[in-house]
Amino acid sequence: MLDKLTKESFLPLLDGVFRLTSVEPPLELRLLEVDARWGKGPNREPFSLTFLGPADPVLPQRIYRLEHAELGALEIFLVPVGRDAQGTRYEAAFS
Repeated sequence: MLDKLTKESFLPLLDGVFRLTSVEPPLELRLLEVDARWGKGPNREPFSLTFLGPADPVLPQRIYRLEHAELGALEIFLVPVGRDAQGTRYEAAFS
């Protein structure tokens, strides 16, 4: 299913909550940004997603199961990219 998703799939979900269920206890991540990437991919325009989670714990980069009411369950590779008073930011890149 991931290969069918585009940045347009996520734009209506900005500021929405994704539930990260592959950790205990499950965490909620808020979709902060959908950003087009430079270049062309073989199947779609590359894009990235930026999520905001709690400040702690900072999760290591790996594939996580995220669930969303409209998209269902997705297995997405997340990378922590920053941490501040608001929480920890994670990025997922699609090409």
